[in-house]
Amino acid sequence: MKDDPALYLALVHYPVLNRNGAVIASAVTNLDLHDLARLACTYDLQSCYIVTPLADQQELSRRLIRHWCDGAGRELMTNRAEALRRLVLVDAVADALAAIERRHGQAPLVWATSARPGEAALEPAAARVQLAECGRPGLMLLGTGWGLAPPAMAQADALIAPIAGRNGYNHLSVRCAAAILLDRFFNGRP
Repeated sequence: MKDDPALYLALVHYPVLNRNGAVIASAVTNLDLHDLARLACTYDLQSCYIVTPLADQQELSRRLIRHWCDGAGRELMTNRAEALRRLVLVDAVADALAAIERRHGQAPLVWATSARPGEAALEPAAARVQLAECGRPGLMLLGTGWGLAPPAMAQADALIAPIAGRNGYNHLSVRCAAAILLDRFFNGRP
């Protein structure tokens, strides 16, 4: 994995959809932060951006990260601090894009994810090939709530194909979806 181009995740809390299709800002959850950080560490991702413009949600996230990285939690589980240090709080997807471009000197290739089928969607393994061929860093957008809203989808260069189960049921948590997508991205399974 060390020869792979840089890959980033963004867990998007705004703009996302609610069950009625309205654009909302969803709440940040403790479980999402821990699990996405651990995924980022397991797959040696550069960072995982937590995207929310809500000041109270950012403060809650900062407190949680401080507890595990600098506070009492660090003494209990040192490996948790290693993972949570990969989380970066930003107000908007555009802020994550700008940070990646500053770090690498070029804009990232951006993929949106969705449980809804879309035209010309790439399997995760094909997205990895696309990333290797273009030589740019990559950013995978993961939506909370009921998925990425159209303004977030519009920032993507391509769409990652939805995860297909065995019986048509398709309502995974973002944590489960992220784990499956990263495994398929790095290990080449459809």
